[in-house]
Amino acid sequence: MPRPIFKVLRAGRLAYAGGLALQEQLIEQRLHGGPDILVLLEHEPTITLGRGADERHVLLDEDELKRRGIALHRVGRGGDVTWHGPGQMVAYPILHLDALGRDLHLYLRRLEDTLIGTLARFGVAGERRSGKTGVWVRGRKIAAIGVGVRRWVAWHGLSLNVAPDLEGFAAIVPCGLDGVALTSLSEECGRNLAPADVEEALIASFAATFALENAGDHEPAATTQA
Repeated sequence: MPRPIFKVLRAGRLAYAGGLALQEQLIEQRLHGGPDILVLLEHEPTITLGRGADERHVLLDEDELKRRGIALHRVGRGGDVTWHGPGQMVAYPILHLDALGRDLHLYLRRLEDTLIGTLARFGVAGERRSGKTGVWVRGRKIAAIGVGVRRWVAWHGLSLNVAPDLEGFAAIVPCGLDGVALTSLSEECGRNLAPADVEEALIASFAATFALENAGDHEPAATTQA
């Protein structure tokens, strides 16, 4: 019996508002019978606050954020505060959760599995932390996860530090965790990598983890790049 399919949308670098608009478009398509889509992109420098996030975990005021060119968005995902920027791979699975029995906790664990499998392809051992969502390497956080669900279609997703300027995280308390140390795949590998170098590994790990068949690239009629 053939496995269910998904398609990949490589959206390049988008402002965060553009990424949200793209997800909204794809959610509607999925709810009306379209395929599951794995969106891969980078964002311009952005801080996001999830549902119920503590605004005190943003350490810069509005004027300083503007001066540094950092956007700020409160969004409809789980989790606290996180930073996105160039050099970080962001993956947004637009995925119907019926196949997982509508089990959101299982979905989060599968996203962690996807990240751990991706890192393993570069010889890096990813770890979980009890009671925390995300992936760590040698005690340092390398990936964050925050999801939303609309009529059992998941959106938002995960971010993997491939080669970002980790100083960007100094503007926040990452995921609300005081004293957390950050790392990147480039740092752990000891060589320079770009998100594009990691795309195929993440796609393959996602397909294996969710028992899906990669049906190739998705080419929407139009994308919004705000």
